[in-house]
Amino acid sequence: MQNIITVDGPSGVGKGTLSLQLAQKLGWHFLDSGAIYRALAIFAESQNIDLEAEDEVAGLAMNLPLTFKIENGGLEIYLGVKKVTGKVRAETTGNMASIVAKHPKVRSHLLQRQRDFAQMPGLIADGRDMGTVVFPTAPLKLFLTASATERAKRRHKQLLESGICANIEQILSEVEARDERDRTRSASPLVAAEDALIIDTSHLTVAEVLQKAWDAVVERFPN
Repeated sequence: MQNIITVDGPSGVGKGTLSLQLAQKLGWHFLDSGAIYRALAIFAESQNIDLEAEDEVAGLAMNLPLTFKIENGGLEIYLGVKKVTGKVRAETTGNMASIVAKHPKVRSHLLQRQRDFAQMPGLIADGRDMGTVVFPTAPLKLFLTASATERAKRRHKQLLESGICANIEQILSEVEARDERDRTRSASPLVAAEDALIIDTSHLTVAEVLQKAWDAVVERFPN
């Protein structure tokens, strides 16, 4: 199944928004790989398992009771019957997920699970190694980027709008630390595929990012 578009990049660049827009516009399936690692981190924490304990976390990964559902125009995430979307999206969970994601055994166990999302009519795969490891033969690979400062500003704005007090310096520090972990991990480090279209979203609106991506979609999938 070759109707696959990968959307990679660090946190806060707009991958999720773009991927959901493309999935809805094309009528394709949607894989949020980052949510898988975040859900695994939540699951491990609920089982009182140290996130640095690779073998134990990898064991949980084999039987993670995770499902995605598109409801009311957005993606909802469930662990078993419990909706965990809000917790999955929390900043602290993102930091936990980057610890879980550095373990080679965890990534190995989750690899086939991610590939199983590739079903007709097509798949939009959002993550950090979709185009380099999970779907290396995807006909269209997008890599979104933005400065750490801009991403910290976006996250700070989101938190304030949600009524959550936040310190932008702390957020920036966390963004930079997560980037460092993602770039330097031995298993599937964050890097753009050689044939990826790189889109810097630092000074683009959501609509402008979508237009750039859609132009590439039309060129690569003319029918």
